[in-house]
Amino acid sequence: MGGVCWRNLLLLLAALVLVAKLGHFQRWGGFQKKSMSKKNMNSTLKFFIENYNNVSNDTYLFRVDKLLQSHMQLTTGVEYLVTVKISRTKCKRNSTKSRSCAIQSNKNLKKSFTCDFLMYTVPWMNYYQLWNNSCVEV
Repeated sequence: MGGVCWRNLLLLLAALVLVAKLGHFQRWGGFQKKSMSKKNMNSTLKFFIENYNNVSNDTYLFRVDKLLQSHMQLTTGVEYLVTVKISRTKCKRNSTKSRSCAIQSNKNLKKSFTCDFLMYTVPWMNYYQLWNNSCVEV
């Protein structure tokens, strides 16, 4: 019985090596500059800005002002490496109308950041995880 088990294991290993040699395993090529689908972009940016606003100590909410750059990489989900410009809005943190907040026009209250963030998503499961982000005032 032990010999049959080893033989089956060796046959399975040989089949895996053959499949790999024939190129049936896709190699992940790292981050590529590709635009996100509109749906994925909106949900990814929404998750990022909600996370940013939740940890920010600012009195006002921020919103994504402009998508500057996006790179993606396919893994077990999708990883996005994104650069955005975010700006302070006229809405305070306790506001319920965060989607329609206008960008701050008062020159004493204006504030913008350029943010780079790395996010892991499984869009078909509506799963998002912010792995890293850094923002610099502009």
